[in-house]
Amino acid sequence: MTRSEALFDRACQLLPGGVNSPVRAFKAVGGSPIFIDHAKGARVFDVDGHGYIDYLGSWGPMILGHAHPSVVEAIRQAAERGTSYGAPCPAEVELAERVVRAMPSIERVRFVSSGTEATMSALRLARGFTGRDKIVKFEGCYHGHADALLAAAGSGVATLAIPGSPGVPAGTVADTLLAPYNDGPAVSALFDRHDREIAAVIVEPIAGNMGCVAPLPGFLAHLRSLTHSAGALLIFDEVITGFRLELGGAQGLLGITPDLTCLGKILGGGLPVGAYGGRADVMAQVAPEGPIYQAGTLSGNPLAMAAGCAMLDLLVGEDVYGPIEALAARLESGLREAAAVARVTLCVNRVGSMLTAFFCAGPVVDFATARASDTTRYARFFHAMLRRGVYLPPAQFEVAFVSAAHSQADIDTTLAIAREALSEIAAIQR
Repeated sequence: MTRSEALFDRACQLLPGGVNSPVRAFKAVGGSPIFIDHAKGARVFDVDGHGYIDYLGSWGPMILGHAHPSVVEAIRQAAERGTSYGAPCPAEVELAERVVRAMPSIERVRFVSSGTEATMSALRLARGFTGRDKIVKFEGCYHGHADALLAAAGSGVATLAIPGSPGVPAGTVADTLLAPYNDGPAVSALFDRHDREIAAVIVEPIAGNMGCVAPLPGFLAHLRSLTHSAGALLIFDEVITGFRLELGGAQGLLGITPDLTCLGKILGGGLPVGAYGGRADVMAQVAPEGPIYQAGTLSGNPLAMAAGCAMLDLLVGEDVYGPIEALAARLESGLREAAAVARVTLCVNRVGSMLTAFFCAGPVVDFATARASDTTRYARFFHAMLRRGVYLPPAQFEVAFVSAAHSQADIDTTLAIAREALSEIAAIQR
């Protein structure tokens, strides 16, 4: 038995499913998870001494790679001054200034401790601001595990084939309206029926929780027009895409300005943090300035704020996005070529440094087409890659991330391994 297997056996006696977040349990791909001992740059190392080229990147925040010296030093210095105050600290103001400069839609911001906290707070704010109850979300978009957002969610909910979640009262999701991602007419129909009842539309501007799925031309502009006409708010969930595609996030890349934006992942430099922000008149309704309550003892935690400042300073000061884009494009084209040679049906979706290889003919444009992919083949591919030293997301409906710490040699090695793995899969099929 490996040390990872022994640890998992112990964990299963203590933690539900042996993990603290469902997708980590490898249920989508089979087998038991590897336990990570440490990580550096583009690699993670398990407790059994094996190293892996890492495309999980802690599910997205490690855009500069693991344990970047400047981020680690910022955390160290902050920790020496105390790990939590429950009171304001200068780094909150400093990180807020950086966020407002970077994000086109954000005039004022509130820091929280997770992406889930950010999205549920943004929805409460939207309902309080508009005086309406209904929200529109999209099938396959995951916005955290708040009750009202688990209807037809992506990420681990999709991976485990859970339609919603036991424990969520029917009344809680009664005001959640669903539409297929990239289906503008379906959203129009919801507004035709409910118009002045809809408080907000929440959307991943580039989906990352049904795998990587880009918006079709005109889709986000249509949402912007609908919400503006109806007096509803448009909320971009940029927990994954914020600072990932460029400093201004997906909204900067695509030129669509929402009313509210939710952030996380990269914002914390690897520490737990989230944020929601947007128009000054909307954010003025948040307590203590306004009547809409939201609070958190660890909000604005000095360690997370220091890490976030260090991360954003590096993204501003270094040439990051162009080189990562080039590496990710090489990975995309190489996977397509390897699949063609092996005669394995593969559809590769990529936006910037976000990428998903779907085992289907494609195109993958929404949750229904994503679910048409062959998850059994993905599981075989995942393990074939893992055995050879490449760590991919342990689920078909997740995104692989390229970081600035990856090198051309890493990509070349990954593609050589992918050619072997795809040939192995093709042989099994035959």
